[in-house]
Amino acid sequence: MERLLAEDGATAADQPPGDGDPRQVAGRMERRGTWADEVVDRAIARGDFDHLALAGKPIPGLTRHDPDWWLKAYLEREHITGIGPEVFLLRRDGAELDRRIDEEHTEAGVRELVDEFNVRVLAARRQLRGGPPVVTSTRDPDAEVARWRARRQAAAAVDAPAARPQRSASWYRGQFLSRRRASSPAEPSDGR
Repeated sequence: MERLLAEDGATAADQPPGDGDPRQVAGRMERRGTWADEVVDRAIARGDFDHLALAGKPIPGLTRHDPDWWLKAYLEREHITGIGPEVFLLRRDGAELDRRIDEEHTEAGVRELVDEFNVRVLAARRQLRGGPPVVTSTRDPDAEVARWRARRQAAAAVDAPAARPQRSASWYRGQFLSRRRASSPAEPSDGR
């Protein structure tokens, strides 16, 4: 408050009065309101409130009536992931499993990923804590390996350069000899 007063060039007489007689306090409270309005008006005139982050926008989360709003805001602000009910994590991991499988280089790595995922699904089904039901299904390792191979073969076929017909060595040799003959000063030119 003193900083605002100092910036405004206000004097001690401009400051709201302290405690005292109850009749005087009522009058002071009225003056205090007008004093606060003056300080805010001066700050607006100086441009202290220009270019604020939420200017003209609703305050985020103001209408939420969630008792855990502070926890959710913290998780969102700090970008914390990987925590929550196992059911939701399994759904997300199930959706990303094909991408993770495609990143593997060996069949054993694919089988290990699928087995790890299946163990997590089965453990979530046996949970006793309650919560939403587990709707994520287990995956067959053999079928996933077959799909992985098919995707790798398709990617290899796309990445392989199209077979171009090779020019024969005689064509190159003929081009070389014709250029050599044209630039040779020993042979007479026909004027062609």
